[in-house]
Amino acid sequence: MKNLLIANRGEVVVRILQAARELSPPIHIVALSTPNDTSHCLLGHPDETISLPSAASYLDISLLAQICQEHAIDTVHPGYGFLSESAEFARRMHEIGVTVIGPGAAILERTGDKLQAKALAASCGVPVLPSHSAQSLDEIRAFVEKIGYPVMIKAVDGGGGRGIRLIHQHQASDLANLVARARSESPSQTIFVEKAAVDGFHHVEVQVLGDGTGTVHHLHERDCSLQRRFQKIVECAPSLLDRSIIDKVIDAALRIAGSIRYRSLGTFEFLVSETTPEFYFLEINPRLQVEHTITEAVTGVDLVQVQLRLARGESLQEILTVPVPVPRPSARSIQLRLCAEDPSANFALSIGKVADFFVPPGHGVRVDTHLAPAVTVGSDFDNLLAKIIVTASSWASAVRKARRVLTETRVEGVRTNLPLLRGIVSTEDFLAGRIDTQWLERNLPSVLGAGERISASLVSSHPPARPAFQVPTSSLLFRRGDAWSITLSPLPPTPKAEGECGIRHHLRLSRVLRNAFPSSLTAEIEYTTPEASVPYKLHLAATGAGAAAGALVSGHRRGDPSNPRHIVLPLSGKLIEVLVRPGEAIAKDQVVAFVKQMKMELEVRSPRAGCAKWVYEVQDGEEDVAEGMLLVELDSLLVPGPAAVAERGKL
Repeated sequence: MKNLLIANRGEVVVRILQAARELSPPIHIVALSTPNDTSHCLLGHPDETISLPSAASYLDISLLAQICQEHAIDTVHPGYGFLSESAEFARRMHEIGVTVIGPGAAILERTGDKLQAKALAASCGVPVLPSHSAQSLDEIRAFVEKIGYPVMIKAVDGGGGRGIRLIHQHQASDLANLVARARSESPSQTIFVEKAAVDGFHHVEVQVLGDGTGTVHHLHERDCSLQRRFQKIVECAPSLLDRSIIDKVIDAALRIAGSIRYRSLGTFEFLVSETTPEFYFLEINPRLQVEHTITEAVTGVDLVQVQLRLARGESLQEILTVPVPVPRPSARSIQLRLCAEDPSANFALSIGKVADFFVPPGHGVRVDTHLAPAVTVGSDFDNLLAKIIVTASSWASAVRKARRVLTETRVEGVRTNLPLLRGIVSTEDFLAGRIDTQWLERNLPSVLGAGERISASLVSSHPPARPAFQVPTSSLLFRRGDAWSITLSPLPPTPKAEGECGIRHHLRLSRVLRNAFPSSLTAEIEYTTPEASVPYKLHLAATGAGAAAGALVSGHRRGDPSNPRHIVLPLSGKLIEVLVRPGEAIAKDQVVAFVKQMKMELEVRSPRAGCAKWVYEVQDGEEDVAEGMLLVELDSLLVPGPAAVAERGKL
């Protein structure tokens, strides 16, 4: 291994760069970027950076093969996501003499397909849930009638929560639509149906290492049950479940891994009951996981270096400096995923420039991020801003540390899920470990409400600190589309100065507490009328919509949600297509446009019926747009209603 290419972007590139730069003897490290996505290179300092023409280039196998040949690359680290589970990519690289860090094309083919992985587990005597590879709706209905609800419809090649639909009895009439949506999110258009294990089941995954000879070891387990729509939000290590069942789960993972002579890093995932001695195999992730951080924190093993050293031909015996099997960790670690999204608006993506980002340092606190001035969150990539990892000697101590760190964390310029994270760690259920895979879905309103109250109390009780980094702003004081939220807190009255008795209406800025305008401004003001003079503390904060609008195109018209003639864009993203023209009649709930957020295309529906007077015209190709932009102006209308957005369900 002399020349390493990291075929990814974001925080995982920074993480791999750090591990690779610590290798001995040193190697030459090459990273990739696009014109609008360079922050991971600014933070990670690769030896060489290659600029790709577009975001789609990260998935262009032919282009990556050409880069490897032109730059004498001998090894590729695919990170996670993108091509990390592509057998085709691993095979193509092997053909040109390049090693892809991972288990190899043959194992990727067996583990990447969920049905093949289930068959492998069953052949090793590991419990699996009843499933059927039915493709027609009639076959699926027959299987459901046999095993009963609830069931899961899954894409065989889905990932990251995509291609999965949980269906309960009361949703039986919508079965056809839910099946179609899951199928549309599968690259191969192939699905299967599976009995769902949802009541009191935890999502537990075992970290496995293999050297390709049949020797496999484990680094214990992680609990990833805190999810929304099958996407992980908070993970912990080790699990709080009873050790007797966890030991059986670990043994099952090792049996599967040993049977295929697993090589490199892999995660073997299971559903484990918290009340009965039941567990079921779920899937295999043959790559580095987003949540690998908490296993590193409790075991002291650098998992990325393990990958790199295995790829160089070293044995597990040479690599692992800890006793094997690795003793059960005594420490506890929690990872919290900080994302640019608005939980109060159905988790809509929040795009714009990150004006300030700060996580308090200290003992037991780690932050994996790619944020550096000036980062713009767009719609091309994952919205993960940072992973906050806290570690302590006990679970209770780790929870208290998480609460403290989240209290002091701040992000400005985009909306984030920080209120949700604060709400989660504040609950007694989280402290007691009573978190199954459906807990957040059941308790989302109350958890989010608690987090928003915590966040509001922090604004009023803690003066904003100096920005950790400040993003340069344009010379324009006000830009079209700018928007702010204003918080006014009454202050004790102050004596009137002489000569103010004749003032009829006056607003006086008496003291600036913090000036980071246009991102934020905190000040004391006094509003005087002929009847009274009232002092206030004012906190002005740019909203996600305003920040996004400023970061995008200033020529967009901002809609007025209170104007019944305006159809306002309810989310940020890339505007792909507008389906109506001026003069056309629009029905209530009619799809008027499609917006893409990361890989999902979302429908924008008209909340009311009417006739289009003015319609935003999409330029050639996809266009970045911000929440709140005016999409359609109606000339005549019928019944007003709220904005609507739904999944199109297409990758």
